[in-house]
Amino acid sequence: MSSGRTHDRITLWTLPLVVLVAFRVTLDGWLTVVVCLGFLLGGWVLGPDLDIHSVQYKRWGWLRWIWLPYRGSMRHRSRWSHGPLIGTTVRVLYVSVWLALAGLVVVDMLNNVGRTALTWGDLIRGIGWGMQTYWPWWLALVAGLELGALSHYATDWLSSRAKRRKRRTANPRAKGRGQRAQGKRQRAKGRGQKAEGRR
Repeated sequence: MSSGRTHDRITLWTLPLVVLVAFRVTLDGWLTVVVCLGFLLGGWVLGPDLDIHSVQYKRWGWLRWIWLPYRGSMRHRSRWSHGPLIGTTVRVLYVSVWLALAGLVVVDMLNNVGRTALTWGDLIRGIGWGMQTYWPWWLALVAGLELGALSHYATDWLSSRAKRRKRRTANPRAKGRGQRAQGKRQRAKGRGQKAEGRR
């Protein structure tokens, strides 16, 4: 598994590729900027390692306490935190719940001091209008978040695979023991089948 610094560097190094691909797909400079911002957020702030005490977790500063229930509800590298599409969806929904709660508190406070007269319906209609009107921007942001998370998943997978391969080549005796044990199991299985055939 790669360190937080390694993930940060890979996010930064792959950003030019994301810029090129995003512009090629969207043909829009501003949507490309949104994809890239999502990519940086997904790699540095809203990434898969929020399920442990990580660099991403520490970047939330005094707000990192909001991630404690998330960390406590899943084990590290589970499909819910490190699964392609699923992990990003869970994190976006999780942050959305916290933003909605904060928004409700602010609106309630403003209503109590008489500054506004917003209702639940007003809020829901406003959010719906924003989602419908600016759907390409939201889609670009979510695509960027997922690309940032995918760079993390790919790095973890490649790093783990390289470490397993290195362990196997560094300790050939362990590999030989495994092959000998497998041979013994196969011979025992063959003897068992012969014994059944005689009955």
